[in-house]
Amino acid sequence: DVLGSRGLGDVYKRQLFTGKKLLRAALLLLGVSLAAFLLLCASPLNPLQTNVGQVALGSMSPEQVANLEAYWGVDQPPAQRYLGWLSSVLHGDFGTSLLYRQPVLSVVGQRLGSSLWLLLTAWVLSGVLGLALGLVAGAFRGRWPDKLIRGYCLVISSTPAFWLALLLLLVFSVWLGWLPIGLSVPIGVEESAVTWLDRLRHAILPALTLSVTGVANIALHTREKLVDVLSSDYVLLARARGESRRSLVLRHGLRNVALPALTLQFGSISEIIGGSVLVEQVFSYPGLGQAAVTAGLGSDLPLLLGITVITSALVFGGNLAADLLYGLVDPRIRKEVGKR
Repeated sequence: DVLGSRGLGDVYKRQLFTGKKLLRAALLLLGVSLAAFLLLCASPLNPLQTNVGQVALGSMSPEQVANLEAYWGVDQPPAQRYLGWLSSVLHGDFGTSLLYRQPVLSVVGQRLGSSLWLLLTAWVLSGVLGLALGLVAGAFRGRWPDKLIRGYCLVISSTPAFWLALLLLLVFSVWLGWLPIGLSVPIGVEESAVTWLDRLRHAILPALTLSVTGVANIALHTREKLVDVLSSDYVLLARARGESRRSLVLRHGLRNVALPALTLQFGSISEIIGGSVLVEQVFSYPGLGQAAVTAGLGSDLPLLLGITVITSALVFGGNLAADLLYGLVDPRIRKEVGKR
């Protein structure tokens, strides 16, 4: 009975820990939506001039201009517009996109479906490659593999994502002609005739760009952690007993660098989503990043706020998943969570 009550107490504490995280996320999403709204209100872009044109506005009657102002919401005070949007969101309604004339959730769902495999592939590849390169660099510290990997990471970390996207597009699409030059499906082909191989070919370069730019941080951090582990006393004792370098890295190093790598991997979700905005623009990939740019330039407030809140929720979900997975990797952290 004592053990059972202690187990229930630990479960309750973990649930309380998760509840605090969710409450913090709700406050964070509120702050992010307010910041996005204020930035869009401070934008010099005039929704009417941007989407209708100054010439067309000059030829309209005052009644028509008033109807357009009501449609774009510029006839209301900013505080009233934000509170009205927030009230609708709390009831599950993100509004209607002013540019696409569709519900915001429908537009986000369509674009997120196009970007999901792209983001997921880039996220997995960057984590696997970063961990592998970090382990190799740490195992061969000071030798040419270490110098080569560190040089690659330093160059990539200082390279803008859009410039790398343009370079890959120029080499593999323009010069070599191996891969499509853009879009997510072939031009002039009906949707029913598009195969998964066609979608895969169009997603290779964007996914490669995002994964390459996300490798450097994980690789360098993993290398430093592995160097610290291999310099510890118990590893030196294991080396004196005759254990090979491979055994030291896999048995002792990998176990100790897994937790920091897991933290960086889930923390890189924000970098992947942020990088997709520029990459999708370069490759004309109709994903969520391109929709965010279109909404910002077109002053589509409901769509921009919806994309901001949903992507922020995805980033927080990744961080929460990392916190919950810590206990699976390291039982000591599971006990500490249970004590909170």
